[in-house]
Amino acid sequence: MLPLDRIWARSARARLWRWLLDEIVHAPLEPILHPSRSRLQWLGAFTVLSHLSFAWIWGYLMPQPFESVPLRVAVACLGIPLLFNTINRDLSSPLTIWTFCVISWLQLPLFFSWMYWMNGGNAVWFSSMACMLVIYYHLTDWRLATVGAAVGIGLSYLLAPSPHPVPDTTTGLDQIVVLVFAWVSAILLGSSSANLRRTRLINTLSTMGVMAHELRTPLATINLMGDVLRNLAQNDLPEGKRKKLEELSARLQSLARSMNRQIDTQISNAQLLRLPRERSAIQAAELVHEVVAGYPYRSSRERDCVQVHLQQDFCFVGSRPLFAQVLANLIKNALHSLAAVGTAPQPGDLRIDVGLHHGKGRIALSDQGVGIAHEKQARIFEPFYSSQSGVGSGLGLTFCKNVVETVNGQISVHSEPAQGAVFMIDLPLNTDQHP
Repeated sequence: MLPLDRIWARSARARLWRWLLDEIVHAPLEPILHPSRSRLQWLGAFTVLSHLSFAWIWGYLMPQPFESVPLRVAVACLGIPLLFNTINRDLSSPLTIWTFCVISWLQLPLFFSWMYWMNGGNAVWFSSMACMLVIYYHLTDWRLATVGAAVGIGLSYLLAPSPHPVPDTTTGLDQIVVLVFAWVSAILLGSSSANLRRTRLINTLSTMGVMAHELRTPLATINLMGDVLRNLAQNDLPEGKRKKLEELSARLQSLARSMNRQIDTQISNAQLLRLPRERSAIQAAELVHEVVAGYPYRSSRERDCVQVHLQQDFCFVGSRPLFAQVLANLIKNALHSLAAVGTAPQPGDLRIDVGLHHGKGRIALSDQGVGIAHEKQARIFEPFYSSQSGVGSGLGLTFCKNVVETVNGQISVHSEPAQGAVFMIDLPLNTDQHP
């Protein structure tokens, strides 16, 4: 048998390795912390005004050894794209994420570090460097901030004229100690805040999952009542009563099936941040037809309004049950949107296209519903946010986004109010089986 100290050491290593995987590798990236359209607009305006203000303060009011007005103006202009609707409208789009990350990196670690070297590491820029590190870690994911700060500081050192000026107020070693302390503190604050957000979300979702699971007992009773009514209909009853009993039985059991599907959705939502990672090859067309055929429609009109169009089938790798739930969520949302129009759905009002787009497989769901307001499109993938007031938990699209991103895919939306919406799922092809 292994000694207790060796068992403890192995256990500690296993816990450390599991923590590294959970917190660094598997934890979802948050390139934009606390995303909202107004926050990006305020950050853009603050970037422009603050750099122009400091150009006057450090250039004229309290001159620094080095201050470049043209450079300040150029850095201030970095905030202008954040004011554009094309950037701040959809906070989940790659364009917005990349723009935000590049702007943050250029004006914070790269620019501040370069000015630190150019000003000889004086007291003003020494303090500014410490503030920059804390600010950077409050704007973006702590992992991205760590890489960005390291690259920015290193690159600025190479770009600054050599030999580098010696700090004029303290020894270089003193400044290194303080800056390392500020950097480590920023990392700890950033990582602990991210862990706290995930823990709160997991606890909330787990509670919802438990509550959803508890609803199965009354639903089982409803299903049994349907069986009882169906059995009664087999007795010697007038034709009219027999048909009414059979119709009532069918409605009860259809309701039970629909509610059980919703419970499955909520239990899946409770695993938003701990999604299973099993992989299997999935044929897109087969999956779509299976989900469309098995969906619990409320009427034959709803069923007939759904049409599947196959341009080209493709194969991707993922979890079949989870992607089936993704499609069911999107179909449910589209049918709610169609119902909100107030007219009976017509064939083709909900169209599902399967094909290829720019080298990836695409499943697109297009509906002729009420659409989504532009200001809401940027937030519909956030947890607990619903574009339909009082309808749903606001977790369905978050679940869809997380499932799609586990296979390096992307889900996006295009919608115009009163003109319907199109949800697009783009997935990497499984080249081993793709023809």
